[in-house]
Amino acid sequence: MTQQSPGGDDSILARIHELVGEERELRDQLSAQRIDADTERDRLAALETQLDQCWDLLRQRRARIDAGQDPDDARVRPASEVENYLS
Repeated sequence: MTQQSPGGDDSILARIHELVGEERELRDQLSAQRIDADTERDRLAALETQLDQCWDLLRQRRARIDAGQDPDDARVRPASEVENYLS
């Protein structure tokens, strides 16, 4: 049986859902003309960076579990690193 750390994964997934909700809210605000397109674009870019970091951290944790290592040793990587990954 592999080592599991569901609490850590759950908190990362909760953060991902929170960020996705913020993305939706920004799009709604733009549609309602409560913010301008430049503000939306800038804030979306920041959210996308945070999402990239969350997904990367989750992948690291799962890879560590599969390798029999402690998933809590995974660390958030710099935005400059995770943004250069290809899907």
